[in-house]
Amino acid sequence: MRSLGVVSYPEALKVQQDLVSARQAGTVRDQLLLLEHPAVITVGASGRRYPEHLLASRAELRRLGITVHNVSRGGDMTYHGPGQLVGYSVLDLKPDRCDVHRYVRDLEEVLIRAVAAFGVQAMRIEGMTGVWVGGEKLAAIGVRLSRWVTSHGFALNLSTNLDHFRLIVPCGLSGRGVTSLERLTGVRLIRTDVEKVVAVEFAAVFGRSICSVD
Repeated sequence: MRSLGVVSYPEALKVQQDLVSARQAGTVRDQLLLLEHPAVITVGASGRRYPEHLLASRAELRRLGITVHNVSRGGDMTYHGPGQLVGYSVLDLKPDRCDVHRYVRDLEEVLIRAVAAFGVQAMRIEGMTGVWVGGEKLAAIGVRLSRWVTSHGFALNLSTNLDHFRLIVPCGLSGRGVTSLERLTGVRLIRTDVEKVVAVEFAAVFGRSICSVD
């Protein structure tokens, strides 16, 4: 597990790309990167097919200091920003976990277990990706696999500015709300405290041991 603090999106992407190559070569172990991004909108494969899901003008985004990046993961558009815990997992799923749907469900399970530790009962919604509470999305998931090595991952809203999700159609789902742990619990949680819980549940679900890496 690597806790990276606040990292720009391009920098985190480069770290992931380097780790994926190293994992494919067998020179590093599986890793979970936990971090926070400055305000950014990322556009996955589905989002590039539906540019109208970006609801804000480029001028408005510049005024708000929000950048936009096309990314190689699946999924539509999502927002990352302060108060959000982002997890990028670089795992080799070979030989016994080579199932994309199982991998996504496992990431959902990690987050459902993690938020339960803070008194929040989250759930899946059939036919949709992510973690939900009362029909509102608490965590988004978008992944990429290359030769069964994973990258990208999840974004869990802790104390995120939920107004910024109005700049997009989040994950391409119109009519669905977005929520945060702070809104659900009334408590502003410390990101590093949540990271520890997520790491424990990630290790449990994926059958890994935790080893912190600088």
